[in-house]
Amino acid sequence: MSEKVLEARNINKDFHDPVTINVLKDINFTINKGEFVSVIGKSGCGKSTLLYILSTMDTDYSGELLIDNISMANKKEMDLARVRNEKIGFVFQFHYLLNEFTVLQNVMLPGLKLGKFSEEEIEHRALERLKKLGIEKLALKSANQLSGGEKQRVAIARTLINDPLIIMGDEPTGNLDKKNSEIVFDIFQQLTHEFNQTLLIVTHDNEFAKKTNRIIEMEDGKIISQ
Repeated sequence: MSEKVLEARNINKDFHDPVTINVLKDINFTINKGEFVSVIGKSGCGKSTLLYILSTMDTDYSGELLIDNISMANKKEMDLARVRNEKIGFVFQFHYLLNEFTVLQNVMLPGLKLGKFSEEEIEHRALERLKKLGIEKLALKSANQLSGGEKQRVAIARTLINDPLIIMGDEPTGNLDKKNSEIVFDIFQQLTHEFNQTLLIVTHDNEFAKKTNRIIEMEDGKIISQ
C-alpha cells in the first residue's frame, strides 16, 4: 500500500479585497511517498496560493490538509512551525542564502534551529548532504562567492538537512539558465530515485513538468487534471 505523505481535502480559499474572490475551489489530491509531482498552470491560477496552504504558511482556508496523516486544522503557529522545520523542505526561486556565512553554515542552519542533534552531528550531516549533491568542495566558500546554479544546489542541500518528509519548490528553476535548470532537475530526480524523496514543485516550465512522475494542472483556482 502506498504511504500517504500529504492530502488536500476540499480546500477552498477566498481573498477579500474588498470584494470576495474565490481563488481556490475544491482542491482534492493525495501525494504518496517517493512521488515527484509538478503543479502547472497560467500565472494567477492559484498555484503559489495553494503551495502556501500546503506548506502550512497560510492557515486562512476551508477544508482539510493532512501531512503525514495528521490534520493541520486548529494547530497553533508554534506547532505548525515545527511541522515546517521537521517535515517540509523548501526550495524557492531565490536561494535565500546568507552571504556572510559559509556554504556549510548555511546548510546547517535549519538543523541548528530544529535542535534535534548536536552541532557536531549537524555539521557531519550537512557535509553528507553536500557530498550527495557533489558540491562538498564548496563547503568553506562564502555564499556570495558562488554562481547562481551553485547557490540553488546549496539551497537544495539545506532543505535536506532535517530529512524532510516532502520537499516543496516554488519555481526553483525560475531564475536559472537551461543548463542549471537541467542540473537542478537531475538532482530532484536523483533524490526521488535513490532516496525515495517526495517532491512537490510549482513550475512555469512545461519541459521540467513533463519529466516529473505526475502533473497537477490548475486553471482558475481549480485542478483540471492530475
